[in-house]
Amino acid sequence: MKKIVIGILAHVDSGKTTLSEGMLYMSGKIRKLGRVDNKDAYLDTYELERARGITIFSKQAIFETNGYQITLLDTPGHVDFSAEMERTLQVLDYAILVINGADGVQGHTRTLWRLLELYEIPTFIFVNKMDQSGTDKDRLIEELKKKLNDGCVEFEQVKTEGFYDQLAMCDESMMETFLETEHIETVQIREAIKGRKVFPCIFGSALRLEGIEQLIQVIVDYTIIPSYPDEFGAKIFKVTRDDQGNRLTHLKVTGGKLKVKDVLSNHGWEEKINQIRIYSGNKFEAISEIEAGSICAVTGLSQARPGEGLGVEEASNAPVLEPVLSYQMILPEGCDPRAMIPKLRQIEEEDPELNIVWDEQLQEIQVRIMGEVQIEILQNMIQSRFDVDVSFDAGGIVYKETIANIVEGVGHFEPLRHYAEVHLLLEPGEIGSGLVFETKCSEDILGKSWQNLVIHHLEEKVHKGVLTGSEITDMKITLVSGRAHNKHTEGGDFREATWRAVRQGLMEAKSVLLEPYYSFQLELPEKMLGRAMTDVDKIHGTCEIAHSDGETAVLVGSAPVSGMRNYQKEVIAYTKGTGRLFCSLKGYEPCHNSEDVIERIAYDPERDIGNTASSVFCAQGSGFIVEWNNVKDYMHLESYFDKKEELSCSGMQKQAAYTEESFISPDEIDKIINQTYYANQGRKSAWKSYKPARAAYYKPVTSNFVSRDYTNKEEYLLVDGYNIIFAWPELSELAEDNMDGARIKLLDILSDYKGFHNKEIVVVFDAYRVEGHREEIVDYHNIHMVFTKEVTEQLQNIYKNLIKHIDFYRY
Repeated sequence: MKKIVIGILAHVDSGKTTLSEGMLYMSGKIRKLGRVDNKDAYLDTYELERARGITIFSKQAIFETNGYQITLLDTPGHVDFSAEMERTLQVLDYAILVINGADGVQGHTRTLWRLLELYEIPTFIFVNKMDQSGTDKDRLIEELKKKLNDGCVEFEQVKTEGFYDQLAMCDESMMETFLETEHIETVQIREAIKGRKVFPCIFGSALRLEGIEQLIQVIVDYTIIPSYPDEFGAKIFKVTRDDQGNRLTHLKVTGGKLKVKDVLSNHGWEEKINQIRIYSGNKFEAISEIEAGSICAVTGLSQARPGEGLGVEEASNAPVLEPVLSYQMILPEGCDPRAMIPKLRQIEEEDPELNIVWDEQLQEIQVRIMGEVQIEILQNMIQSRFDVDVSFDAGGIVYKETIANIVEGVGHFEPLRHYAEVHLLLEPGEIGSGLVFETKCSEDILGKSWQNLVIHHLEEKVHKGVLTGSEITDMKITLVSGRAHNKHTEGGDFREATWRAVRQGLMEAKSVLLEPYYSFQLELPEKMLGRAMTDVDKIHGTCEIAHSDGETAVLVGSAPVSGMRNYQKEVIAYTKGTGRLFCSLKGYEPCHNSEDVIERIAYDPERDIGNTASSVFCAQGSGFIVEWNNVKDYMHLESYFDKKEELSCSGMQKQAAYTEESFISPDEIDKIINQTYYANQGRKSAWKSYKPARAAYYKPVTSNFVSRDYTNKEEYLLVDGYNIIFAWPELSELAEDNMDGARIKLLDILSDYKGFHNKEIVVVFDAYRVEGHREEIVDYHNIHMVFTKEVTEQLQNIYKNLIKHIDFYRY
């Protein structure tokens, strides 16, 4: 049996559930044809759905036809439940987009089309309600080509010259085939549909069962069954609970097989599958094993979340559609909010975009909502599950923040016996790009495992901006440098340093407040056009006339959500019910009244102890806090911007292949030095914070001798570089393949060592084997480095050269 998963998407009231019902009936899956208005549709299994006549939760049904097993996923059409619909897209092989023939392409239809394009889902189009007066097939097909894609082709009279001619216009290879043979093979058409070059269009009436049989046949004839790997993989797209309260994890198996009692794991959890259910409507069949390409619900997973990938399957990207309104949940008197939060978390598992937050400072529960219909549904769910009647306030806008310039954020966390320093480059991103995290840090500076940990900590937190405390977005954050300590660094240290680095960078950056915008389409009598355009201008929106026939006009444009959220009621009032407003989320743009919003919210970033920008340093065995504006005066690593101006040193630019952590303990360094020089057995210093030299990387040292007062003498450590390299097993092994890498590694270790001991360090590399090499003295971070002249054979001869350039007194 060939298996395929198809989702049905539509703007609300386009007849999507009616089409699902018709497909199940025509395939023989159900014997009685249910109706939404009769509240007996096969897939409207929840009481709320039957009461309101809309689909709220995505559901599945399975039917068989012509050797195909088709899993049909019916998704919500109302814009308030777009997040539920988008999660379903992650597991589709194909989609059916239902369009109301009487209304044509609407605002939310375009949103759905963009999502299908983003997720690269091949799509069939069913134009419904063609039995209504005023519908025109030719006009509609032209509208589909213009507003959706030129590849929209009517699939009613197939295998005709006109049909092949339309197909040939969609793809160059089909054009060549058609010109040569006046025919196009079915396999070519399948490939074109799979590649989203052709979008088959069927016209009909789901209520009258017109066009449904043809739609099913087109699906059977022109779909390609996906191939799957033998290794297990699965994509989780939904979490629900059954009538007994059992947690159900809905997933698609994308590789291998899944069996009862199999153990699944991901990101810190490992649990066993207790049951595998195949749902169709509100009934299910329990099975012991399921193959790739199938949709199922499993019990036993208490920690799995929508969007997770299991096995070889990768996790999904963050959803494109997101709530733009935030409401305070008001609990009845006597209800403990702390006891309510765990119950609400169950609902949040099913709809992660709710983003339920307990504000400890305000003692409030905040919930993010797509719209007023979702509020009503949420209230009903809480009442039916937990017998608690909640209400909500008037709600507010979900603002976001970004930056307008490039900054380096530094975070340092060093209480006693802890250590981590992180440097992040914060850059403005493209509009709508969200947050992008990457690393440009050399593994010679910070080991790969620590770098991965930094990226993980960047991803795991919702980072707040510094203007209003809103979530940041549209930024690229790059790890450019960092440091760990072999003995004292723990995983939590990098969490603290990373979060502080983000915050410190935001405090230095020029921040920009963003607000959500709606794209809208307003249909109204032409005589009301002036009023509508004036209204849009008042709310700081833009618009243009898309159509006008003397009686009806269509206005399209965009405007802030803050001004549009209640405009539907005004439209109904001043048009006396004849106007219609369709809105879809356009994205976030700079706030039109940012100063007023910032003043009203009155957020103080320096008092937000949960998102601090300060760092913790250590001196004389105790930690102390350094405020964000002074952190760079205390940081241990060189600034990224300083490194960009550093001068290169011949032969020293290759990266070391040695990838262990660069921070070596002082005990180990002392041991190596004592073994090679039998001296310098000074008292071991405690771990101290230090401020490194701000000189550029490999900055040449002046040769001018400056006389000083010799009263306060400093201690210098003179190191024979090659002697140390070949006495240290790890460096000796590295030197066999990469001497430059071994030198750099030694210099990094000694640079760190200087932070432990209050000594000046001079590293000498005897260059007598390099023909024609002249004496060269450079600074490497906070230590001195000397390459001796050709034919200098004894270390004692170096002293004279050093004294000419370096003011040193005791060695």
